[in-house]
Amino acid sequence: MSTVTTLRRILKDNHTIAVVGLSADWYRPSYFAAKYMQEHGFRIIPVNPKYTEILGERCYPDLTSIPDKVDIVDVFRKSEDCAPIAKEAAAIGAKALWLQIGVMNDEARQIAEQAGMDFVQNRCVKIEYARLFGGLSWFGVNTRIISARRPV
Repeated sequence: MSTVTTLRRILKDNHTIAVVGLSADWYRPSYFAAKYMQEHGFRIIPVNPKYTEILGERCYPDLTSIPDKVDIVDVFRKSEDCAPIAKEAAAIGAKALWLQIGVMNDEARQIAEQAGMDFVQNRCVKIEYARLFGGLSWFGVNTRIISARRPV
């Protein structure tokens, strides 16, 4: 499991995120997470063969089609789809492979580690960023919406 120190370093030092499986539907978790990260200064590169553009960014069919440098590959796909994605992430020189909540794959972990990438699984990049860099206070905490005190 990734430590807080590792998660903080990954999110502090890397600013370009290729989101594999990003949906253009605003109500999907991938869209919500990517939009949040984009609004917090990260460059989002959508990866989904169904679309040409998401969140104002050109969408690519796969990781190897991206002409720019990618720091983090954030995966919103089924666990069994992750090994080929890990191979593509290694091929493009990504620094980290991040599998979202509920997504776990030991083969992808081995591929990432052999390529020298950081590896995170079963965690949400948006939740971890908010938790580690203070964004949770904007969503109900410290707003007096949630309180341990009894209402008067």
